[in-house]
Amino acid sequence: MKVFSGNSNLPLARAIAAAVGIELGKSTVNTFPDGETFVKIEENVRGEDVFVVQSTSPPTNHHLMEMFIMIDALRRASASRITAVMPFYGYARQDRKDQPRVPITAKLVANLLVAAGTHRVLTMDLHAQQIQGFFDIPVDHLYAAPVMYEYIKSQNLKDLVVVSPDVGGLKMAYAYSQALETDLAIVAKRRKNPKEVESTAIIGEVEGRNVLMVDDLTETAGTLSSACELLRKNGARRIVACVSHALLSDLGIERLRKSKIDELITTDTVSRPPIDGVKITTLSVAGLLGEAIKRIHSNSSVTSLFEFKGGRTS
Repeated sequence: MKVFSGNSNLPLARAIAAAVGIELGKSTVNTFPDGETFVKIEENVRGEDVFVVQSTSPPTNHHLMEMFIMIDALRRASASRITAVMPFYGYARQDRKDQPRVPITAKLVANLLVAAGTHRVLTMDLHAQQIQGFFDIPVDHLYAAPVMYEYIKSQNLKDLVVVSPDVGGLKMAYAYSQALETDLAIVAKRRKNPKEVESTAIIGEVEGRNVLMVDDLTETAGTLSSACELLRKNGARRIVACVSHALLSDLGIERLRKSKIDELITTDTVSRPPIDGVKITTLSVAGLLGEAIKRIHSNSSVTSLFEFKGGRTS
């Protein structure tokens, strides 16, 4: 077994390799002056079970091409099986035709992964779970919830209510509420445009209570900041946001600084520089992904990795 990585999130890749108990595979992945990507695998992979770690975080298209080219190089070097380890699966929000004449890019990315030579995909907290059905190869879909749960329990938040900042995240919020044995509330929202969201109503009781907002992804922080403002108006006390993938554009960072969110809990599925003015707690999913890689390699079950506190996250 060997683990290689592109340039999207090298610290996480090194931590995953350490969790597996091996060194990160040697490869050269750089860019020509005209922007083309060059890849060379620097060690023998003939007959090996190979895992390529690459999140499709910004610059998304560049990191996607790195992964496709690495997989092609490994296939041509006679690797026996290639697993694409994608802690964050980009283009997941483009999973359906919700307007005339628009693509289903999440399906296109799936097709390209298979065309490049991928035999299996390992990913985490997909924006839409039906994306697993876009593949005709096995997909192992993990959840960050077990890692998040341990940290949230350690904070010992009293009188807690779990809130979904939109209807789409209700299933994830329900799983957290069941595990934490708390009530559940939902914020209804209306999207004005891709960067602006208006939260309109709350279903559930939040007055005088600590709030845990749960979501899978934030980029511009529009949904979180808008929901937070409405929760404050309705008497919420401490507000903690729990987000699996925090991409955080400049607009998102600015919104978080201005918002009333007390803490943002996220994971290291995407790499980002330190951010001032916002309390961000980053939890590592390297151990979870490393354990999944070991089980895939040994053809063992990964089902138990979907479970925490005796329940299921799916």
